[in-house]
Amino acid sequence: MLFNSIEFLIFLPIVFLLYWFVFSNKLRYQNLLVLVSSYVFYGWWDYRFLFLIFLSTVIDYYVGLEVEKQTVPKMKKIFLWMSVLFNLGVLGVFKYYNFFVDSWVELIRGFGYQLENKWTLNIILPVGISFYTFQTMSYTIDVYRGNLKPTKDFVSFASFVSFFPQLVAGPIERATNLLPQILKKRVFDYRIAEQGLRLILWGMFKKVVIADSLAPIVDNIFTGYSSFDGGTLFLGAVYFAFQIYCDFSGYSDMAIGTSKLFGFELMSNFKFPYFSRNIGEFWRRWHISLSTWFRDYLYIPLGGSRAGKWQSLRNVFVIFLVSGFWHGANWTFVIWGLIHAILYIPSFVLKTNRKYLSEVVAENRILPSLREIWQMGINFFFVVIAWVFFRSENALQAFDYIGRIFTNFSFHVSYKYYFVQYILPLILLEWVFRRDERLEHVSKSFWFVLTIVLLVFITAKFGGEKSFIYFQF
Repeated sequence: MLFNSIEFLIFLPIVFLLYWFVFSNKLRYQNLLVLVSSYVFYGWWDYRFLFLIFLSTVIDYYVGLEVEKQTVPKMKKIFLWMSVLFNLGVLGVFKYYNFFVDSWVELIRGFGYQLENKWTLNIILPVGISFYTFQTMSYTIDVYRGNLKPTKDFVSFASFVSFFPQLVAGPIERATNLLPQILKKRVFDYRIAEQGLRLILWGMFKKVVIADSLAPIVDNIFTGYSSFDGGTLFLGAVYFAFQIYCDFSGYSDMAIGTSKLFGFELMSNFKFPYFSRNIGEFWRRWHISLSTWFRDYLYIPLGGSRAGKWQSLRNVFVIFLVSGFWHGANWTFVIWGLIHAILYIPSFVLKTNRKYLSEVVAENRILPSLREIWQMGINFFFVVIAWVFFRSENALQAFDYIGRIFTNFSFHVSYKYYFVQYILPLILLEWVFRRDERLEHVSKSFWFVLTIVLLVFITAKFGGEKSFIYFQF
């Protein structure tokens, strides 16, 4: 089921009314409703893959209890690895098996041997598998580390694993944040629900009006890139940068907003990343739930930045390469991660990667300084170039696309008016919101006018039920 669908517009009010008006004083029934609703939400796409979520839930529920019960450290570690290997195994079979087989066959053919590929599997990639496997793995790791007590309430744990607002595209929640909220009584708060509706509306605008409008233009440019000049190709990459941002952050906003309607607070996943002044700041503002997951469960265990210089650099490359590979079984994603690692290394070595930890650009000012404009512009340029690999069908196409940008550049670009129509209004609005990604402090009068405008545009563009880009990951 998609957030931008008629089915969801019917589904959400029904669940909301049952949750607050029928089961308002019955926590267990509320959690059971969340669980059933989550399975209906996911099963609407393909009910056959519900067994994967259920199996992952059962195994990690059992592992969590066993890790807590065991007194011998070696046994605790065995049960932890049971969870990790199962979840990564499921992810490996459904997402990466065919990729490795194809890559191996191509490698053998590269040496001149004729080898027929008979080993690939005809399987569908389950929606959201990369998200919920990481979410449930974090539970067993936190229990093993002693950061969290395992729950004996199976319904509540299953609700945590399958929580429908963020099940298929995040944010990837930690059990330490979401599970305690599921286990305690919730009270309806009108102010929080209003904030939730704001986020849903803003997320819907970014997805339906901006991302879905840019999608056919981006498809046309990337599909027929050989017939366009360099200026149009660069503009196509810029459009994709905003398409994927509005598509993914729009989903996150709607997920966070929907959760607020039911009394849950999810972590922020985006904080206006294109206003970042260096690549370190970008990754603190882009897909925050994934970057912090890799930081806490991979980067720090590898030694983080506390190890020697070369080991620390190795850790940085590992994190970015794994992050790229997480996104998809294609060398284009690995190269995308590698590019970000290369962009990050100078900042890491010069110790400027920790700049701008809390302050936003143009703090206490209306407009950015010339230096900030330069920093944002340069950072955005390199991020856009990296996005070409993310969007391309293969690495050769990406290199060819980028080469044509610089060898056949012209200012007589096609599709330039879409920038004024879609990108510029978004940039201006996000600049106003840049200190407040949850839109909690926007004045009521401004929001009232903006709500009318957003509703008009959403209504005009609504329809078609285009899927979210990150569903494929």
